[in-house]
Amino acid sequence: MTSNPLENPLYYLHNFQQVLAWLELRYADVLSPEEQAFIADFSALAQPSQALLVRMVMRKGCHFRSSRLAYEEIGDTGAAVAPLVRLGWVDEQAPLTLEELFNLLQKAEILQGFQALIEQPKGRKSDWLAALAPQFDEPRSLGQWCPGLEDRVCSLTVMALCDRLRLMFFGNLYQDWSEFVLADLGIFTYEKVEFHDDARALRSRADVEGFIYLEDCRQRFEAGAALGEVLAAARAFASDNPWLQRRRDKLLFLLGQHGERLADWPLAAAIYQDCAYPGARMRLIRVFERSGDYPRALLLAEEAGLAPQSAAEQQQLLRVLPRLRRKLGGPAAPRGGVRPLLRLDLSLPRSDPQLSVEFHVQAHLHEVEAPVHYVENSLINSLFGLLCWPAIFAPLPGAFFHPFQRGPADLLSENFHARRAELFQACLAELDDGRYAQTIRQRYLDKWGVQSPFVFWGALDEALLEQALACLPAAHLRHWFERLLQDIKANRAGMPDLIQFWPQQKTYRMIEVKGPGDRLQDNQLRWLEFCQQHQMPVAVCYVQWAEQGA
Repeated sequence: MTSNPLENPLYYLHNFQQVLAWLELRYADVLSPEEQAFIADFSALAQPSQALLVRMVMRKGCHFRSSRLAYEEIGDTGAAVAPLVRLGWVDEQAPLTLEELFNLLQKAEILQGFQALIEQPKGRKSDWLAALAPQFDEPRSLGQWCPGLEDRVCSLTVMALCDRLRLMFFGNLYQDWSEFVLADLGIFTYEKVEFHDDARALRSRADVEGFIYLEDCRQRFEAGAALGEVLAAARAFASDNPWLQRRRDKLLFLLGQHGERLADWPLAAAIYQDCAYPGARMRLIRVFERSGDYPRALLLAEEAGLAPQSAAEQQQLLRVLPRLRRKLGGPAAPRGGVRPLLRLDLSLPRSDPQLSVEFHVQAHLHEVEAPVHYVENSLINSLFGLLCWPAIFAPLPGAFFHPFQRGPADLLSENFHARRAELFQACLAELDDGRYAQTIRQRYLDKWGVQSPFVFWGALDEALLEQALACLPAAHLRHWFERLLQDIKANRAGMPDLIQFWPQQKTYRMIEVKGPGDRLQDNQLRWLEFCQQHQMPVAVCYVQWAEQGA
């Protein structure tokens, strides 16, 4: 990577070549014949043709007007595109739908071509398209649509192939080629983790095809395809890759939720019964209940109560079980003893409607000797991420496989902690002998700005860090960190909004803020109950807005 991509006008080509070399080294046995041929043919192209293809791949869409593919470092666009046309990677006669044509043309050009059919010449392109679409349902080439237009359309035919290459490099499809530029510019900085030449996200060709298959199912569902059609496709998928099976289960979970929205209880129940995604069992209980099948709902809820999958499921069962038993004529269950939370009631003037209620409470409670910070989930997660940095970024097999990862690939897997148990134990041991404070301070300096799944650099400054280290007992930090490791996905959210420090007394108080009509969410309740259980100072602040001028 270059120090500044703007210094090299062909920086994007260099980055693309880097990806191809990476894939040849790590995915030689996975690349299809078509992908191998693409890499070989690409390498044989002249630099202008290489650069033009990469420019097109990195732009949005697949259709580009030749007049808008003018780049100084490429030169003659026609000469550069000719080899791409011969290879079949660019089609200059590709049929375009009316919508695709409208995306390429300016309003004046559309008006010139369709003037006789446009009733409102000063209208919007979207209105013209809606009016003309029923009359033009057959795709045509640009020359057929606009015979008098002196321009060509270059349609990229290898975008799907390039997306597969991008998938193999990143291990996902949400990261794109801009990652290189953002890293080159220093906007994003990533931890440098050593990994072997054979490290890769997708182990086999079957994994690549399986990922693409599931992604296609998801896209069809989001595009409005028939639920039954997508469901049949998802059920037909099977893989020995646990990560892909989890993606399948997540898709089934989404389909089950859609079945619930349709109030198709038998369908939703059938989907959830075939789904191992976290939360599916609880949704199945709710489906049985909402369909009036209380006996099955109770049977499954009692079974779940013997071995809850998570703290969230256990919390929901405490509400569901008594309700189901009442519906079946059982005795009313006694309410569990819940210790009351410390409550603050405030009536505040709404000085600035643009500011959230949390900022109003922060300003009201803040004192020089007792500063208040709006931290929500950022502070505890950041302290954890800084102390446990070596464990989080340990180069374990399957955790890291490209230079643009903000965290390990298995972060949310069930065995994330177990695989690193000794490493985390070593990090948390520093809480027992006092070394943790200096470790966190030094790591804050050494790692500033490096991407992390836990550290919120924008919310953490030295003043907040020093107050936290001075006022938060090591025992409390250990409790919080251990709870995070029990269920990272669920427990890194829901923490109280504000924290107030008393540096002279070395004490603190966490405050969850609720505005008018707001109530505590389940994950917030779990954190508040956890804090109470471990005798941590926490309060819930309920705010009413004072009438102005009263």
